[in-house]
Amino acid sequence: MSSLAAARADNFYYPPEWDPKKGGLNKFHGQHALRERAKKIDQGILIIRFEMPYHIWCGGCNSMIAKGVRFNAEKKQVGNYYSTKIWSFTMKSPCCKHEIVIQTDPKNCAYVIISGAEKKNEEFDVEDAETLELPADEERGKLADPFYRLEHQEQDLQKKKEAEPVLVRLQRVSDARHSDDYALNKALRAQLRSQKKRVAEEEASSRKLGLGLRLLPVSGEDSAAAAHVKFPSKFDRNRKDKRALINAGSIFPGSSVSSMSNKERLELESKRRKICASAASNLMTGGFKPSSWSKSAISSSRHK
Repeated sequence: MSSLAAARADNFYYPPEWDPKKGGLNKFHGQHALRERAKKIDQGILIIRFEMPYHIWCGGCNSMIAKGVRFNAEKKQVGNYYSTKIWSFTMKSPCCKHEIVIQTDPKNCAYVIISGAEKKNEEFDVEDAETLELPADEERGKLADPFYRLEHQEQDLQKKKEAEPVLVRLQRVSDARHSDDYALNKALRAQLRSQKKRVAEEEASSRKLGLGLRLLPVSGEDSAAAAHVKFPSKFDRNRKDKRALINAGSIFPGSSVSSMSNKERLELESKRRKICASAASNLMTGGFKPSSWSKSAISSSRHK
């Protein structure tokens, strides 16, 4: 970016026709300092980024809008609570473009939905959530009384004494667990090294199998599921036929066996098996030695 463009981007560029006696640059260009955010400033409306203070239900499509979702909202003053201004925020729902209006409530330090939505009520049990129960609004007003505040303070001190042993024990356990940083770091690094070693071994075993992915360790459930898998008989028959064709084929290209049909190859393979079986049976019974005969028979049968 050139220096002139950088100056214009920062609004530091002053054109030659600008006269400082007639006002600033915004007045010279006929625009507001907030640009598009102040397009309705004559109506007392300013465009801001509003963040949803709690979960709500959209009044148009009944969809939930979560807490923290941000909107481009129109902000304007609608009243006063003593000297504090009451602001109104008007925005469009992202799901159905339904208009939602929310106002501030300075008296209760909260936000109030005026129209277009409904607050989602979320109630939790104090014991299940393991939190402290906040005093009700009526009790907060009673705390202005000194005698009631003193009695309330005594109850809080009693609760503190009851919960103190548990807190002290938890603090001691935490201190003992995190007292030696070197030991914790050493144990963590040892665990990381063993994990890296295990991953390397699994990757090496996967490469031996010709796989590019790391296989998960063998589990009993996988073994049981694999044991229950049964392939159809047709698959086994096709596999045996393919192996028979491969074994019956010649290792030399262009031979007469390569030009045979599948049926002829299967017949040739069955003959070869019968010859080998008969030769083995003769050898076991103590008859002749089939070494020369079997080889010549096999070679002659292959060249038929």
